[in-house]
Amino acid sequence: MRWAFKPQVMRKLLNFWPPFFFSGIQVAVLAEDYRYARVELKNRPWTRNINNSQFGGAMFAMTDPIYPLLLMGALGKEYIVWDKQADINYIKPGVGKLTAEFLLTDEAIDDIKKHTVTGEKYFPQFLVHIKDPNNNVVAEVNRTIYIRKKPKYR
Repeated sequence: MRWAFKPQVMRKLLNFWPPFFFSGIQVAVLAEDYRYARVELKNRPWTRNINNSQFGGAMFAMTDPIYPLLLMGALGKEYIVWDKQADINYIKPGVGKLTAEFLLTDEAIDDIKKHTVTGEKYFPQFLVHIKDPNNNVVAEVNRTIYIRKKPKYR
């Protein structure tokens, strides 16, 4: 049983979602199987800070709902999926259009299913690298996700 939204519909909805739209954030790619996404932060005057580099809050926001979204799409309706915790390490100023890629491997999905099979909560972590146009890592975001089977599927 898959999630209700087709990936291309979800991608368009996210791109018009006010926190993304007004921050210059765009979901450029969302795979048909919800296993991969690429998100971009456009280089606009309103996305830059006083030092003329990308605003750190927008960099953090571009990673916010993506792993829970991918997991909901990949795991289906049997699971509760929430963002639980996140931290960001700013490595160098983000200048220009920034990109973050998100990947769900078969191993990650199998690990989640193994840890939640009898209804336990599970908190996998995913590391996201935000990169500049030269493919240099400008920030690392570690996202912890809450996952548990819904009561009727335990």
